[in-house]
This record gives sequence, structure tokens and C-alpha cells, in this order.
Amino acid sequence: MTKWLWLLLCLLCPGIAHAATPWDLYAAGRYADAMKAGAQAATAQGYTIAARAALADATTRQRPCLDCLRHAEDLARKAAVVDPRLADAHVYLAVAMGYEARVVGPVWARAHNYPGHAKAELDIALALDPKSPWALGALGGWNVEIVRTGGDYLANWFYGASVDKGLAAFAAAFRSAPDNLSVRYQYALSLCGYDAERFRHEIDEAFARVARDRPATAYEVTAKVRAAELAGLLKTGDRDAFDAKVRQYQGYP
Repeated sequence: MTKWLWLLLCLLCPGIAHAATPWDLYAAGRYADAMKAGAQAATAQGYTIAARAALADATTRQRPCLDCLRHAEDLARKAAVVDPRLADAHVYLAVAMGYEARVVGPVWARAHNYPGHAKAELDIALALDPKSPWALGALGGWNVEIVRTGGDYLANWFYGASVDKGLAAFAAAFRSAPDNLSVRYQYALSLCGYDAERFRHEIDEAFARVARDRPATAYEVTAKVRAAELAGLLKTGDRDAFDAKVRQYQGYP
């Protein structure tokens, strides 16, 4: 049975869910089932997949869901407790905190050091797996977002963040996994949120690459749809609609 046939069966035949692994359920877009199955496994890998499913569920909703993001954070923390050397657990923990910071706002996030805690988790992940495209991509997004919210000077002063460091991290992620559709999409989305005019060429190239790549999961299907929508809005020049969609897809209220 091919991978795509299996995914189709998972989507169309809920009755076979008991035979599917947490990863199968996640890949098929059955995020609630993946969270449940991963948590019930009570293993580091199970909790990690559950955290990834929780993040996918939260970030593909029409409106931000802080409780959903905190659930993802909780699952990632459980994974890291069971196996502190599992790099992905630290990545998903950092990503969850990053999205939470967007919901609670910069003042609350800075007061509770969301950026610092997220960076610490990414540092752990990269120490464990220096070539992880997920960790490198998340680090790229972290740098760009810190500069976007605080400006160049404060971003560098408080956190040592810069756009150049972000671009370098994304470039390393692409070298590590050239066909990773998710990281390519997040790269384009980060640049859209930071300065779409300055990075128009890079954004156009990234969206074109996402359009060509074949999705491996339901989340990547959503990413392709969103990338095509944003690319279309850029071409039409409807900047109000474009900016609103970028904020929505980045998880801002």
C-alpha cells in the first residue's frame, strides 16, 4: 500500500484509526486523533508527534487559540522530560512559545521572557542535532520575528538577534533539507511579515518553490494553499488584504 493511499484511507475511513500510528494520523490531518494517540503512547516520540499535531491544529485555525498552543507546549515539555535528547521536542516547545507570544502581545511576552526561553530551547535542539532543518528554520524565524517586533538595535541588544542571522539559519535549513516544503513556506511567511517589498524576490522564489514541491502531509497541503493565496495577493497588489492574511497565518489576533 502506498503512502498516499494509506493517507487517503485514514481520511475517508475513520474506523481504521485504531490501526494507524500517531504519525499516520498527523500526516492525514487528523490532529485530535494524533494528539490522543501520541499522548496515550506516553513515549517521547509519541508526545513529540502529539505536540506537532497540536501545533498544526492551532496554526491552521481561522483565529488564534491560546489554549491550543499551551496544549502543544505541554505536550512538547512532556516529550523533553521523557527524553531530553530528542531535538524535535525542544523545537516544538520553542515554536509553541513563539506563537503564544504573538497572542499575548509583546509586553507580556517580554515580561515573561518568551523570546529568551524559546531561544534556549532552540539552542538545545541545535546542540543535539546541528543540521536539523526544523531547528534551523525555527531559529531563522525567531531572529526575523525578534527584529520585526523590537527593531534592529533592541533585537541585537537584548537577544543578539538580527535579520542576517535569520537568513543564514534559513539558508542552512535549506542546505540540510532542500525539499522541506514546510520550512520553505515559513521562510516566505517570515519575510512577508517583516518586509515584503525589500524581500519580494526571495518571497516570490520561495512561493514558486512551494508551488512545485509535493506535500507529504495534510499540513503541507494547507501550506501550499496559503502560499498560493499570498502569492496571488502580492501579484494583484492588494496590500491591505495581503497584510491581513500574513498576520492571520502568522497567528496574530
